[in-house]
Formats: sequence, C-alpha cells, structure tokens
Amino acid sequence: MLAIRRWLCKRGTAEAGFDDVPLEVLILRFAGLVYLGFFALITFTTRPAPALHGRGAAVLAALIVFVAGALAAQPRLERAGDRWRVGALLAITAASAVLAVVQPKGIWPAGPYFVGIMAALRLERRTAFALLAFNVTLLLAIGSAEGDPGGALSTAIGAVPWFLIMRVTRRMREQRDQLAASRAAEARAAAAAERGRIAREMHDVLAHSLSALALQLESARLLARDRGADVEVCRALDRAHHLAASGLQEARRAIAAARGEQLPGPERLKLLAEAFAEQSGVPVDFATSGEPHELASDVRLAIYRTAQEALTNVRRHAAAERVKLRLEYKPKETVLVVEDHARASAPPVPVAVGGAACGLADGAGYGLTGMRERAELLGGSLSAAPTDNGFRVELRLPA
Repeated sequence: MLAIRRWLCKRGTAEAGFDDVPLEVLILRFAGLVYLGFFALITFTTRPAPALHGRGAAVLAALIVFVAGALAAQPRLERAGDRWRVGALLAITAASAVLAVVQPKGIWPAGPYFVGIMAALRLERRTAFALLAFNVTLLLAIGSAEGDPGGALSTAIGAVPWFLIMRVTRRMREQRDQLAASRAAEARAAAAAERGRIAREMHDVLAHSLSALALQLESARLLARDRGADVEVCRALDRAHHLAASGLQEARRAIAAARGEQLPGPERLKLLAEAFAEQSGVPVDFATSGEPHELASDVRLAIYRTAQEALTNVRRHAAAERVKLRLEYKPKETVLVVEDHARASAPPVPVAVGGAACGLADGAGYGLTGMRERAELLGGSLSAAPTDNGFRVELRLPA
C-alpha cells in the first residue's frame, strides 16, 4: 500500500497527501497500475502461457522485461534522466516485439501505446518522435514477417494519435507552469517594489527625524556643559543622545531589511545586551545553551525583536538591578527568556505597569503584544508576567 501511495502522490513520498494532486491525475495513475496488472493477467491466460521452457520461457522473459520497463519509466521518478527512460522504453519495445512473435494472440499491442504515451509526456520532442518511429517500424516489420501486417498497422495507427494528444497535453502543462512562474515573479517584484517604497518612506521621515533629533540632543548636551548645567541634566542628555543614536541605527537596519538585506538575528543578542548595559547602567547576564541550528529569517528576526522590546520595557518600566538574557536551542524549539530582577528595596511593580511592559497598555501600540502576535504567526507562543522580584518574558518558537 505504501508503494502505491508513493506512486500516486505528487511528491513521491508516503507522507504526501492526495489533495496535492488533481482527482483526474490520481485516477489515471491508478488506472495505469490496474492496466499493468491486467496486462500480466492476459499474458498468463493466453497460449502459449508463460513457463520455464520453450516458447513459454520467452513469453515469461518478455513479460518480466515489459513490467520492469513500465515501472522504471513511470512518471513519478522525477529524478530519472532521459537516458534512463529511453532505455526503459526500448526494453518495452523489445518485449512487445518478442510477445508479438511468440504470443501473437496476446496483449502485445499495448506496448506501442504505452511507449507512445510515455515518450510524449516525459521526453523532449526529437527523442520522443524517434522512439515512436522506431517502435512502430519494428512492429510493422514483425507483423509483415509473421503474415499479419494489418494487425500491426492498426496498432500503429492507434498509437500515433495518442502520442500526439499527449504531446499537446505536455505543451499545455508547460505553458501552465510558465504562467505560474511568471505570476510568482510578478508577485515577488511587486513585493520588492513595495518594500522599496516603505524603505524610502522610512528613510525620508523616520530616519531623517531621528537624525535631526540626535543632532539637536548633541547640541543641547554640549550647550549644557558649556553653561555649567547640573551633572544629572548632562547625564540625562547623554542617555537621550545615545537612545536617539541607537534608534537611528535601528531605523537604518530596518530600512536595510525592507530592502531585502540581511535581517538581525540571535548572533546579535550579545551586542544588544552590551549596548543595553552601557546605556542603562544595568548589567545583563547573557548566555546561550544547546546546539545552535539554522533558523528561518522570520524566526531569527522574531527572537531579536522580542529581546530588544523586552529590554526596552525593562529600561522604561522597571527598577532593575540586573537582567538575565537566555537563548536555548532545543531539538524541537528555540526558547528566549528575558527576566529582570529588581533591587531588594525597590517597590513592587504595579499591575498597570506590568501591563504596559507586556505591551497591553503601551502608548506606542506595539510592545510585546506585537511580539506575541508575531510568535503566534510562526506557530510559537510568548508569555509575559511579573515574578516575585521583577518581570519575565519567554518566547518559544518551533524548530
């Protein structure tokens, strides 16, 4: 049953579903298997029957070669080359010729039909026509030598139209595939154009605004130092400048991503943790575990953006003393954990603030709610909840 399923299904695997193939194609493939069994049955019930001696031995050998050639030339062997199929079809031609001689009342006329159909569907035009011509010529010669040219001619006349019909079918299939490829290319081009438009808008609006903000903050910082402003004011301006500069870098990375360039991923988590520690003064304990494996680009981006958003919320809403950042590669999933630990004397985080940290009441409308939606679209999950002395964000994405 598994062999029949592999033969019938589109991808040639036992796991492939019947929904992958049109019903008509499934029926034709199943009919091919049934007809092959019918061919063997008729050959065994026609005299001389297959045997181990005399003319029966020739019938048995021809039957084995015919069935083997038919299975070897079947359409589901996508990796088989033209030489392999030409050899299989020539074997069927030879077997049909032998059956035409030793079992003339049998079902040998099925050979030219099968060869014509398979050559039309699976071989390029010149090779297919040459193979059909050889098959028909050989059988006509054998029919004339055996005194039955009319039977051989009627078989040839019937096989040629089937060959031409299958060639037309193949041409229609090729045109369909070309049309599908053209539509896919158009869709990719449209998506690339839209990404380019978004990237230009981000560059013209967001990046320009952040760049101007960073310059203004730098001027304010220098002016505050020159005027002898309070040290805390200068430090606040320093942090604001660093945040604006970091935002500008992220905007540029987002623009590069929209233009199809490499997206940030887990390999940049260490740099992200170091930048957070430098800007916030809160140490980050970063560690990875497990055997790293290749991740899809959207999974890589989700891991990085979740860590980035969680650290941003720590800086906004938490009185953290330290932060733990963990990335764990498991056989069936990848787990990211960001957990902050508050000082022992710090007041507990209010529930409303925790909600903001989760992105549930974030004024920006993005936060970890967007990260949760991203995780669910990738088949994973994201949890964010207060702990005894801080807040914990955990992202799980399937491998």
